[in-house]
Formats: sequence, C-alpha cells, structure tokens
Amino acid sequence: MHEQPSPTHQPLYQQVYRMLLDRLASGDWSPGELLPSETALAQLYGVSQGTIRKALDTMAAERLVVRHQGRGTEVAKHDSERSLFQFWHLYDDDGSRRIPSSKVLECLRTTARAGEARQLNLRRGAPVVRIRRCRYIDSRARIIERITLPAERFPGIESHGKALPNTLYALYQKQYRVTIQTAIEKLRAVKADQNDAESLGIEPTTPLLEIERVALDLEDEPVELRVSRCETNQIHYKNILD
Repeated sequence: MHEQPSPTHQPLYQQVYRMLLDRLASGDWSPGELLPSETALAQLYGVSQGTIRKALDTMAAERLVVRHQGRGTEVAKHDSERSLFQFWHLYDDDGSRRIPSSKVLECLRTTARAGEARQLNLRRGAPVVRIRRCRYIDSRARIIERITLPAERFPGIESHGKALPNTLYALYQKQYRVTIQTAIEKLRAVKADQNDAESLGIEPTTPLLEIERVALDLEDEPVELRVSRCETNQIHYKNILD
C-alpha cells in the first residue's frame, strides 16, 4: 500500500510525480511496461485523474514515459532513437545527425582516480569499470571516448569486454535497472595527444572538441563519467534549448 501524498508546499501533481518517479527508480515498472490506468493510479494515490494526468504529462515531457493514444502509458526505453534525440549533439555540417558505430578498445575493472571519484561521488580507490572506445561516422574514426562507471552499480559489466553494445544506456537500463535521466556536459578545446592521434588517424596537436559528461540516474545520482574527444572536421556540436 503506497502512502498518499503528504501536505507540502509542492503542488499535488508534483508530489505524485515524485512518487511515480521513485517507483521507476526502484524497478517496480520495467522499461516498455504499461503503467496502470489513470483511473487505477488515481484510486491508488487518492487523487483525481486530472492530477495523475498532469504528473504523467510531466514525465512524458522528460521522456521518462511514452503516452500512447488508446493504449496507455509505457515506461520509456533507452534505444538508439532516444539516445539520438536526447543525448547526441553532434551534427554533420549539412544538419543531419546519426548514431555512430563503436569499437571497444578496452573494458576493465580497476580503481577510481581522484578526479573520477569526485565526479562520481565515490571514495578514492573505489572499484570502477573503465571503458575506452572509438566511435565512427561513415566508417571514419571521429571520436575517442573514455567512460568510467561505479562497479557497484554495474556488477560484472566488464565481462562484456569488447562485445559491449553501441548504445550503452539501453544496456544500463535493461540489465542493471539504471535509467539515465539527465546529463551535465562541459565543453573545451584541446589538442590531440599521441593516443588520440593514433586512434583517430590524425596528427598530434590537431584541435579536438572535448565533451566531459556526467550522467545522472532517476534519483540524480552520478552513474557515468564520459570524456569524448571529437575530431570536428565537417561535424559540429549543437544543443537545442527549449
């Protein structure tokens, strides 16, 4: 039996939204699963259907659920389309954007460096999994990525080795019940080092765009640190603010 929303300064629909979000975070509803009807949820939480509808509309706007006319509301799944729409900001100069392919170069369990620990809210030396991969657009190496994950949140993920899938967020959600909701990115210009140059087939000191991303789960906990170094000849970074 779930508690009804308690008095608070938040509007009632936001309280219900928070309760529904907690159930997604706890794995009560799986990706692709239909939620109970608005009527059933209204009865469960002791609120009006209008309040439930407003809470679900908020979740839909955040791409946490998908509303289907005549079929109900489905828990959103991370797939290539969602990753492209929400988390991929590199465009060809003609305005098109595509999910790149990937080649995993390294996937191993190790310990967190000071900077990784700070970004992921871990103690220094905590177990992490470090992934290095090259990403290709039109069969050309364009991006070198270094990804760090807390090993406790992703037990055994290193066993995938070089067979890790291209769309990692779908794997996080399906196998580990970790849904990436938001991400914080920092961009800076850097020069390619020797490793970058060898991986991307460019000259050392070539200008690159570095994108440092900390991905957060449904409870706003950092669960992934990703540093991408991008060769931007004929591609550019674009973020649409709405």
